[in-house]
Amino acid sequence: MTFKKIILNGAVVSLALLGVTSCTSIAKTEPMADMAHNSRNSLDWAGAYKGTMPCADCEGLETVITLKQDGTYTSQTKYLGKNDDKVFTENGKFTWSDDGSTIMADGMRLKVGENQITWLDGEGKVITGDLAKMFVLQKITNTTLTETYWKLVEINGQPVKPSPSEPYMILKADGSMNGSSGCNRMMGSYNAKDMGRIQFGQIAGTKMFCMDGMETEQQFFNVLSQADNYTIVGDTLQLNKARMAPLAKFEAVYLR
Repeated sequence: MTFKKIILNGAVVSLALLGVTSCTSIAKTEPMADMAHNSRNSLDWAGAYKGTMPCADCEGLETVITLKQDGTYTSQTKYLGKNDDKVFTENGKFTWSDDGSTIMADGMRLKVGENQITWLDGEGKVITGDLAKMFVLQKITNTTLTETYWKLVEINGQPVKPSPSEPYMILKADGSMNGSSGCNRMMGSYNAKDMGRIQFGQIAGTKMFCMDGMETEQQFFNVLSQADNYTIVGDTLQLNKARMAPLAKFEAVYLR
């Protein structure tokens, strides 16, 4: 599934990727967007936004768009009301409009507001009509340590290598944890305390051998045995030891 076109009751919304220009003054050259109060420089826009968009042949298109400070995005979509629960994921880069109000990327144009983004039509206008509210995605502001699917994306300062299965963990409110090491299923316990302190108990797992996943698995288990504190910023979780560099980084996955 791609965001380049969305078919809604026979209408096609086609969005184009535009560039960012700048203006020149006598004294110096600087981006137009930085000269005024706008979404880009005044709002806490980075984060994940979720909603259910219209779908021509299903109950709705469950959508999560994550905007990152480094100018990249991830979009996740899932068709509701179908037997197939597959999640379609896309990654890419985005740019800002000259006035700092709109984000543009491959196949989407988004107006950025306070804790929400609005999908615009191909001419950059707000979509009106009975379905208008479905084009507004609300920012997820309550990402918590527990009951969140935390996908492992970096370990010991390096991106996670491809594995037979996605390495992740879910920390349950009752103190138990489960997930995947990238090869085997794993389960165990943890204890989270005040001031971001955390300690993992003994972790058990299945015993399957994976040609490409054993290194990640060993590193993952080592991280869990060493970590003594954590930090959460937006949709990113870091496991740390004392004040050393992060042992591992995880990203919250809102559709799976």
